[in-house]
Amino acid sequence: MSSVIIAGDTSGSITVAAPAAAGTNTITLPASTGTMALTSDVDNVLNTYATFVNSTEKVTVAATAATGTINYDTGTQSVVYYTSNAAGDWTINFRDSSGATLNSVLTTGEAITVVHLVTIGSSEYRNTTVQVDGSGITPEWQGGSAPTEGNANSIDSYAYTIIKTGDAAFTILAALTQFA
Repeated sequence: MSSVIIAGDTSGSITVAAPAAAGTNTITLPASTGTMALTSDVDNVLNTYATFVNSTEKVTVAATAATGTINYDTGTQSVVYYTSNAAGDWTINFRDSSGATLNSVLTTGEAITVVHLVTIGSSEYRNTTVQVDGSGITPEWQGGSAPTEGNANSIDSYAYTIIKTGDAAFTILAALTQFA
């Protein structure tokens, strides 16, 4: 297993000591902006696999009933849990935030996975339409078919992996799991 050591000094430089084969790279941070440009060698070091023992995800728990169009802000949450019974079928629209598109924050070849937990009462409501930044996308559903109804008296878990394949072009892999 290789590691990366990052050390700073008072001159505004940060040294990234990478695995022996990659050598040592120095990145200078401009004092006025605090931003950093990475060279290709450093990119290769920083874009390797990461190992986590545990991590947390931001979950929004809301006494909200799914219905109409739901704007899912991926920039502030990984999981959204609606605890009130769904009041109708719904459209889910993925965006970064009310002020930024998902297209503007993802680059081609990046993906994000999010979950929408919906409490379902006796009426079998479901997610019928999926959008990214207000444009409809037909997901590829686990098992090959979109759900035709929700699961009564349960919590339906919708998992979406959104893959950016080009400018404003996305492939979405979707799955519905029932928890009762």
